[in-house]
Amino acid sequence: MDYQKEIYNRVDILQDVNNTKIKQMEQIAEILTNTLKNGNKILTAGNGGSAANAQHITGDVVGRYKIEREAFAGVTLSVDPSVMTATGNDYGYEEVFARQVEGIGNKGDVFIIMSSSAGSANLLQALKKAKEMDIYTVAVLGNNGGLLKEWIDQCIDFPFKDSDLVEEIAMSIFHMILTQVEENLVNNKSVLQD
Repeated sequence: MDYQKEIYNRVDILQDVNNTKIKQMEQIAEILTNTLKNGNKILTAGNGGSAANAQHITGDVVGRYKIEREAFAGVTLSVDPSVMTATGNDYGYEEVFARQVEGIGNKGDVFIIMSSSAGSANLLQALKKAKEMDIYTVAVLGNNGGLLKEWIDQCIDFPFKDSDLVEEIAMSIFHMILTQVEENLVNNKSVLQD
């Protein structure tokens, strides 16, 4: 194991974020700020480690991240085993997120996904449903955005599809974004655009 190589690899990715992704991060923070300020919610989803990241993001939204404040509305679509297994059994695994988007999503919500392969059928179906319902979609994806990118309103993508790197960078990106969202909402900095 070459620890130094692994560390430098991550440093290079974060340098790329610094050089090319900050504007997108600012835009996502503004979208999330306005979504929550308008009383809407944030839905999150992913598979495997990205499901854990989705749950982590929701925890930071509903609980808090760095600033003491009121709770914001957020739901992770992978955390209810009864819903996941019933939907998977009745409609197939590719529908486990789409059915939940249809059932609890509303126009004005934001749907955040993360995927290293950017080709998961269950995320694709959910994105199609979100688009149909006028729910704004945000993603951090590997594999240059794969099959999912064309269904995303605001996509931060990377050329690699190593699940460890996509998952780690997704959390770094969303921690920075959520810091800005909290600052905006607590300090009332956001400008609503409708």
